[in-house]
This record gives sequence, structure tokens and C-alpha cells, in this order.
Amino acid sequence: MFKRLAILTISCFAFLCCQKQAVRLFTIGLFQINDAPTMNETRQGILQALADSGLRDGLNIRIIVRNAMGDPAEAQRIAREFVAQRTDLIIALSTPCLQAALMATDRIPIVFTSVANPHLLGLGRGRETGPRNVTGIASTGPVKQILAFVHETCPEARRIGTLWTPSELNSEYYLELLRQGAEEIGLEIVAEPVGGENEVLTSAQMLLNKKIDVLCPISDNTLNASFESIGRFALENGIPLFAGYPPFARLGACAALGWDFSEMGYQTGRIAVRIKNGEEPAKIPLQSMSRIRLYLNLAAAEKQGVRFSSRVIGRADQIFDRLSLPVSEME
Repeated sequence: MFKRLAILTISCFAFLCCQKQAVRLFTIGLFQINDAPTMNETRQGILQALADSGLRDGLNIRIIVRNAMGDPAEAQRIAREFVAQRTDLIIALSTPCLQAALMATDRIPIVFTSVANPHLLGLGRGRETGPRNVTGIASTGPVKQILAFVHETCPEARRIGTLWTPSELNSEYYLELLRQGAEEIGLEIVAEPVGGENEVLTSAQMLLNKKIDVLCPISDNTLNASFESIGRFALENGIPLFAGYPPFARLGACAALGWDFSEMGYQTGRIAVRIKNGEEPAKIPLQSMSRIRLYLNLAAAEKQGVRFSSRVIGRADQIFDRLSLPVSEME
């Protein structure tokens, strides 16, 4: 009798262990196109939002984080991997990652973020006709506001030099917005294409040879990942540099206007929580950013020959009076 009782106890214990192992955590596949500061800050905001909602990796959810390292083909492979692993939700950081996710599945919920213009991918102009498994946040930058600020700060500047990446849909879109905005206020855009991170400085030098008055590169994945070298170039050549990502004021831009990508990521994470809790992506409206941050760097401005009025300084969200690199390294 004792033997049978022992066998029964062991069997019950084994059954409960199997049941526990069989419980599958809600799995989120999160991927970004590269290591650009904007991507990393957005990712951190997403993870913080999940944590603040009580969702912890390995405890009550599983998070798979991947980085395509700047390769769209790798982004497509990662998206297919997420589908093969039966993830419950895919979070796509950047236009190339959203493209890859859309190609990989029309069933798994997708939340996108840091995508300049989702309309280019058939999203946002009517949820009735677009993919039903997608929602997210459009990060369309305040391009016209940046140009207006350049005009206010450097009123004598007429030729605005910009770098852009033809292989990125979002970069081409931003260049179009930049040209439209410049035409409205009587400025000229001088654009130089960049084929990859290794061509950034060559293209910047070509712009400088074309007698530009200021440098205002497009905020895209390739250029954001290379901004430190752009900042060094502007400081070494004394050319005013304006950026579309506020923290770049630490890396050589005299001024930077744009979104708080950590806030964008947090907003994205909150959408992910809603889907995890059962809401359908198609019923969650696409969102966008609204509050523009202005960061100034007085040390960079001095080296680039820019003077900010007291009014401009008064409305800055953050002001730096030194560079992230010792000035001696750039002289």
C-alpha cells in the first residue's frame, strides 16, 4: 500500500512539473535596424514602459531583442525568425524593420515606432484598408520648425547643406520635406547623398566645397549612427551644425530640435501592453509625437560662429556649455 502511495505521489509531482513547464510566456520580438542613439533610446523607453506595467522578462513575459546592424536583409531574416519562433507580438524600430515585419506576417500583431512616414508603407490613411495587425507611432520630424530655427539663428545663411541616404525611404521623405520648407522661406537646399557610414565624411567635405552656409543633415538611421563624426567635422571646419535629435547637441551640433525618443519608446511600450492585455492593433489609432525639445551647445556655437539671442536661450529645454570631446582633440 505504501509502495502504491509513493508511486502515486511521484506521478502527481511529475504531472505538476510538466504542467508548469508547459506554461508558455507571452513572447515579444523587438528589433532595431542599427545602433543609432535614437534606436537605443527608443528601445530603452519601451523596456521601461513594460517594466512599469509589471511585465518582466523571464517572469511573466519573454523578450527577444535583435539588432540588424544596419543590414535590411538581416532585418528580414530576424522578422522571419520571430515568426518561426511563434512570437505573440513584434515591435519594429525603424522603417526597414517595419518593412521586414510586414513582409514576414499578416497575422502576428506588429507595433512600430521611430518610423518617419508609415503612409509610405500603406499605413495610416484609413484603418479599413490597411493591415489589420499593425499599429504604432509615426516619428515624422519637425523639419520645417528646424529650418525656421536655422533661419532665425543664422539670418544671413541661404545655402543649407544636407546629407541624406537614398537607400532609406524615410530619408528620401525627409529630403522632400526639407526642400518644401526651404522654398517657403527662401532658402536653398544643397543635398549630398551618402551610400553608407563609411562615406559620411567624404560627402560632408563635398558639401563644404559647394560653399554651404550651414550643415543640417537628415535625421535617418545611417546618419544618426554616424553623427559623432559629423560633429567633429563641423567643429574642425567651423561650419554651423544643426540636428534633428536633441542629444546631438552634445556631439558637435550648436543646436538640435526634435523628439524625446525615450518618451517615444515609452509611448510605444504602453501600446504593446494594451495588445498584450487583449486589444486588437486595428482598434488602436496610430499615434505621433507633438512636443519639440530644443537643446543648445554654447561651446559648439562659439566654435562655429553662431550667437544665440537671449530669447532663443530662454526657450531652450537644455543648454550645454562644453563638448563631449576635449576641444584639444579637434584642433
